[in-house]
Amino acid sequence: MNEQKEPLQALIVAVPETAGSALYGMVDVLAAAGNLWQQLAGGEQTHPIRPRIVSITRTPFSCGNRVPVTPDLSLDDDPAADIVILPELWLAPDDDFKNRYPELFEWIRKRYRAGSAIYSACSGSIMLAATGLLDAKEATSHWGYEDLFRTHYPKVKFRPEPNLCFADASGRIVTAGGTTSWHDLAIHIIARHCSPGEALRIAKVYLLKWHGEGQLPYASLVRQQSHADSVVRKCEDWLAAHYKDRNAVAKVVAFAEIPERSLKRRFKIATGTTLIGHVQNLRVEEAKRHLETDSAAFEQIAAELGYENLAFFRRLFKRSTGLTPGAYRRMFRPFADVARATEAADVALPDSASA
Repeated sequence: MNEQKEPLQALIVAVPETAGSALYGMVDVLAAAGNLWQQLAGGEQTHPIRPRIVSITRTPFSCGNRVPVTPDLSLDDDPAADIVILPELWLAPDDDFKNRYPELFEWIRKRYRAGSAIYSACSGSIMLAATGLLDAKEATSHWGYEDLFRTHYPKVKFRPEPNLCFADASGRIVTAGGTTSWHDLAIHIIARHCSPGEALRIAKVYLLKWHGEGQLPYASLVRQQSHADSVVRKCEDWLAAHYKDRNAVAKVVAFAEIPERSLKRRFKIATGTTLIGHVQNLRVEEAKRHLETDSAAFEQIAAELGYENLAFFRRLFKRSTGLTPGAYRRMFRPFADVARATEAADVALPDSASA
C-alpha cells in the first residue's frame, strides 16, 4: 500500500462579511477530494487537501445571514498554508473594504511572499484588491462590482467576462467571477493540486458545472450609476423610454440642449460607458428579455429595436453576452418555462390544497 502524502494545507479566510454558503461549500468540496467518489464508486481513499477556516481570532462569530462560524485558526497562530482562499463577501456595490482588516491584509501578503497560492471567489477579490496584490494585474469578480473596481481600485485590470482570471503566468493568484463561481474555483484547485481526473470526479459527485461561457450571459448591461451630473441623468431617463427610436443618439443630444461633444464626454465620465454604448446596451437587454420569455424570431426582435442590419445586431449581441442569440435562448428560456409550469400548477390546485 502506497504511503499517503501529507495533505496540502488550505486555509479559507472568514470574517463577519463572508457568505456562509461559499465558505462551507468550499470546505465540503475540498475535504471530499480523494475520498467521496471513492466511497460511492469504490477505490482507495485519500485526503489530499486539508481545508480549515482561519479568521482574525478563534472567537466564534456569525457571518452573512447569521451563519455560525468557529474558526480553526487565528492570525495569531501565524498558520502556514499551501493554499489561501478568500470566499465571497456580502458587500454593497460601492463598499471598497479598504480599511477594515489591516492585519488580515498583511497576513495575506505575507502568505503570498512565503509561496502560498492565493485564490478568491466572487467579491473575495475585493479583499484581495485591498491587499495591493492585484495592482497592475488582471482580475475578475462578480460583474456587479465592475464600477467599484473602476472607482476604488483603478490599478487593477478588471475583467467582467471570465469565470476564472489568472493574474500571472505562474497561476499563484487566481480570481473567480460571480456568486457560484466558487464551484469553478474548487474544480480548478482540485485539478491543479490533485489531478484533473479527481476534479472531474468531484464535479460529477456534486453536479458542479464548469461555466465555460463566462459571466457575460448573466451580466446586466445597464446599471444605475451613482453620479451628480443632472444633465446625464436626464438623458439616461430619456433614453430609458426612447432607446428603440431610430437615431436615438442624435435625438438625445437635441434633448440635452448642449453640444454633442460635451454630452458624450460628460456621459462617459459619469457612467463609464459611451453614449452609443449605452443605447446599444439598452437594446441588447431588451433583446435578452424577448429571448428569455417569448418565441419571437431574432429577426423580428432586431427590427423592433430599430436594426435593419441583422448581421450587425447579431454580432453586437454576441460581443455583449458571449453567446449567439440562439444559444442565449436555449440557456435561459427554460427558466421562463419552469415559471409558467409552476403558475399553471398553482392555478390547478384545489382550494383545500393551497390553503
